[in-house]
Parts: sequence; structure tokens; C-alpha cells
Amino acid sequence: MEQLSSHLAVFPEGQFVAAEKETGRVVGMAASLIVSWDDYDMRASWRDFTDHGTFQNHNPGTGRTLYGAEVMVRPSEQGRGIGKKIYAARRELVRRLGLLRIRAGARLCGYHLHADRLSPEKYVTEVLAGRLSDPTLNFQLKQGFIPLAVAPDYLHHDPENLGFAAVIEWMNPEIARPEHYAARHSSLPES
Repeated sequence: MEQLSSHLAVFPEGQFVAAEKETGRVVGMAASLIVSWDDYDMRASWRDFTDHGTFQNHNPGTGRTLYGAEVMVRPSEQGRGIGKKIYAARRELVRRLGLLRIRAGARLCGYHLHADRLSPEKYVTEVLAGRLSDPTLNFQLKQGFIPLAVAPDYLHHDPENLGFAAVIEWMNPEIARPEHYAARHSSLPES
């Protein structure tokens, strides 16, 4: 609860809650902060990007990147478009604030099933090529994100992704210029 209070204190407009109209029951949420991306290593952990979940590193002064720290939809409510609406709200926030992009770490939920034969980078490449499916990464791809790299210790206690996450990006088409796209550096192997 302390982390959520901190999120609201430092950046209330970056926190979203989806609730049922009739009951008010929370069915989804998203937590975000603004970072100056160049202050971080591309493969940094969730703890680094969120200042251990407190968002005290929120940097609206010089930051141009909305960092998507969390997105959750109640399992019984998945597949009803709630996640899509949350991501639409994030994109609208980025446009309204004139930010360059959204970046986040996409958990590789199915990686543990393939870790004995694939590196996490090759796993992401296989998902991109459509030869494997990953519930989180496939959803992110449908939201217009592209993977740039794999962070090796993103969530180190997560048994499904064995700690790995794909670093993903969505560029704000109202701000991004050709040189911003050209500056993307993917460390993923070719498929």
C-alpha cells in the first residue's frame, strides 16, 4: 500500500484504475512514471526503473519517456478489452504531455517452458516470428510495441519468466521524428 500511495503522490495522472460501472469493483490498473531514459541501462531491472517501486525517481522536468511499471487485469476479466483501454489511456497521456515514447518491461510469461533450449533473446525472436506465443508479449505487440532488448534480471523472483523481460517501446507519432526511430538499437537476434 505504501508503494501505491507513493505513486499517487509523485505522479497521480500516470496511475490508472479500471472499475466496473455497476459495482465499482476494480478490474485492472496501471502504474507509470516519467524517466529520463539515458539515465538508465537498457537492461536495468524493474527495481532500478521504479526506485524500488516508490517512483521517487519520477522526472517530469527532463524525462521524455513514460515508463510503464505495472499493468494488471483481473484474470477473470481478461479478454474483455480492459488492457486495451488502459494502454489507450497511457498513449493519450503520452500525447497530452508531449512525451516521446512509452517503454516498459514485458514479462516473458512462457519463457520457462522453453528455457532449456532457447536463450531469452531467441525466445523473443521466435514470438516475433509467430513460431511461439507468449501471452504478455503478444498482447504488447498488438498494442503497437516493439521489443528492443532483453533485461536479464528484470523481476528476479518471477518463476515464469526466470527473471527475464523484453524491453519494449511505443513511439509517439506526434513527436517522434525519423532520427528517433533510427536511434533504436535492438540487441535481439535476427529471426
